[in-house]
Amino acid sequence: MYSFSEAVEGLRSSAIRDLMNLATNPDMISFAGGMPDNELFPLKDVQEIVDGLSIGEQQAALQYAPTTGYPPLLQELGKWLKRKGLPVENNRLIITTGSLQGINIFAKLFVNPHDVVLTENPSFIGALSAFNSYLADVHGIPMDDEGIDIDKLKLALALNPKLLYVMPTFHNPAGISYSLERRRQLLDVMNQTSIPILEDDAYGDLFFNNDDIPLHIPLKTLSEKEQQICYTGSFSKIFGPGIRLGWMLLSDDFYRKAELCKQALDACSPTFTQVLAHRFLASGKLDQYVAWVRAIYNQRCDYMIDAIVRHFPQESTFVRPQGGFYLWVKLPKGMDEKELLKAVIADGAVFVIGSTFDPLGADNGYIRLSFSNTPEEKIERGIRIIGDRMKRMMM
Repeated sequence: MYSFSEAVEGLRSSAIRDLMNLATNPDMISFAGGMPDNELFPLKDVQEIVDGLSIGEQQAALQYAPTTGYPPLLQELGKWLKRKGLPVENNRLIITTGSLQGINIFAKLFVNPHDVVLTENPSFIGALSAFNSYLADVHGIPMDDEGIDIDKLKLALALNPKLLYVMPTFHNPAGISYSLERRRQLLDVMNQTSIPILEDDAYGDLFFNNDDIPLHIPLKTLSEKEQQICYTGSFSKIFGPGIRLGWMLLSDDFYRKAELCKQALDACSPTFTQVLAHRFLASGKLDQYVAWVRAIYNQRCDYMIDAIVRHFPQESTFVRPQGGFYLWVKLPKGMDEKELLKAVIADGAVFVIGSTFDPLGADNGYIRLSFSNTPEEKIERGIRIIGDRMKRMMM
C-alpha cells in the first residue's frame, strides 16, 4: 500500500462532481451544476475576437505571460473594477486560474495544519475542499436570511482563526445576499481584529434588479480597513468557465506572497484565454453580454419559483434570490435529503443535497437547486418530479 499524505487522505469527493456524471444523460433533468447554459455562451463574440487578433496578440496568446497576469488584461480589469467602486488604486491585481485558485493561494498564505478557518455554514464546496487540503480545522458559522450570524461570529473569534472566508453577494449555495446592515456589522467586528478576510464575489454581477445594486456593495469597498480583505472574482459565470480565469484584488503585503505562491502552482494562467478576456472586456461586449444573460437567469429563477409554489409541499421554504444561480430550499421537517435524492434520480431529475455544503458534511435538511443551466420547459418537469416525490414521502 502507498502512504498518501494526511492532506490527501482527508479529502472527500465533491458530490457535485459525482452528480455531473448523471447530468450527461440527455434524459436527466439536472439542477445540480452551478454553471452557465451552453446555449447562452457568447460564441459569435468569441469568434469575432479570435478573427480580429493581431499577429502580436496571436503570438502573445501562445506564449507564457507574467505570473500575475497578461498586462493588457490587468490594466483593463483594473479599470472595470474601479468603475464598480473597488479600491483598485490602493491594491494589486493577480490573474488566477479560476477563482478557486485564488482561494487556494490565500489559504496557502496563512493556513498551517490544524489552524482554524472560519466560513459560513453552508459554504462553497470548492472553498471547503481547498481549506481541507491544507489540513485546516474549518469552523462553520450559521447564517440567516440577512447573512452570517454576528453573535456566533464573535464567539468563533475565541478560536484564534487564521482567516474568514465569506460570500456576501448571491451566496452559493444559500442564494441570499447579505443586507447592507449585516455587511456593516461584520466589518465592525472584523475591523477590531487582524484576521484576514477572503471575500468571494463570483456572482456579484448577476443581479436581477438594478435598484438593488447599492445594497450589494463589496465588503472591500465598504470597509474602512479594506486592506484586511482579499477580493476574488471570476470570469466563469460572466464569460465562460472553460477559460479558467479569475482574479484577486489584494493589498501589497498580501500580493508579494501570493505571487510567490502562484509561481509555485502554475507559473501563469493560460495566456490565450487572457487575451480573449482582455478583448471581450475592452470592447464593452462583456457588459452587454452580462446584461443580456442575467435577464435570462432572472426569468429562469422566476419560473422555478413559480413551479416550486405549485408543485412543492407548503412545508418547504426558501428565500427568493436577488441574483446568482441558486435556490436553497428547506425541506419539510423530518424529510431525509439523501433518500429524496435517490428517489428523484430514479424519477429522472437531480439536485445537490445540503450536507455537501456543510463544513462537517452533516445533514441539514436543505437542497440546492440551480436554475442557470436548465431551460424553462425542463424546469417545470424537473420541479414537478421533485415535488411529487416529496409529497409521496410525506404520506
